[in-house]
Amino acid sequence: MKQGIYTVSENLKIADGVYRMTLSGDPSAITAAGQFVNLLTDGCYLRRPISVCEVGKDGFTIIYKVVGKGTEKMSRAKKGDEFDVLTGLGNGYDVAASGKSPLLIGGGVGVPPLYELAKRLTAQGKRVSVIIGFNKKSEVFYEKEFLSLGCKVFVATADGSYGEKGFVTDVMKKVGTYTYFYACGPEPMLKAVYKKSETDGEFSFERRMGCGFGACMGCSCKTVTGNKRICKEGPVIKKGDIIWED
Repeated sequence: MKQGIYTVSENLKIADGVYRMTLSGDPSAITAAGQFVNLLTDGCYLRRPISVCEVGKDGFTIIYKVVGKGTEKMSRAKKGDEFDVLTGLGNGYDVAASGKSPLLIGGGVGVPPLYELAKRLTAQGKRVSVIIGFNKKSEVFYEKEFLSLGCKVFVATADGSYGEKGFVTDVMKKVGTYTYFYACGPEPMLKAVYKKSETDGEFSFERRMGCGFGACMGCSCKTVTGNKRICKEGPVIKKGDIIWED
């Protein structure tokens, strides 16, 4: 974990209620796809945990949805504004486990961390398939970006206004065979993917966090080896380790 002051170089609305922010500063603490950062916003006691979408030489990009006071303030940030940020949080995905044909599954704001993962997997020559799911067409983002990496991309919308009608699990049968999967999104989606998946894989959980670096147990998840903190031992947990709660 590393704390620093990062400068906004871009803050652009890319879908309904969804923004892409690029922050300039030292990205060295971000070593794995699937890690997250924790931003401090004026007037908010707790930081906002946001997954890293892409890592560059001089900074990183995040994608977030406006859901409350903190993210609403973030959406009004302009080029040159600064944020106090904790970087390099969480464990990230295990790229070495992917096999030759991995499948990436994202729902809503669970899509962004899969982009950095896709970059790393395609750079290794993997045949990457991606399923991204949204409620409606106006919420869809990053389809073209995944395609530009050479991924095979499927889009699902719950109302059928774009791509395949239904949920990401409805599209999984159209992908064909895959060697491993990586998923990120709301917990009901993750549970459905767990039941539908045919291989081993990894799930990245979205949880409200108190500290973001393991000082409290507010974001715990039950596993076969005991409770794990989503912010510290997670957010990525392997399929075989998870104990799902009703």
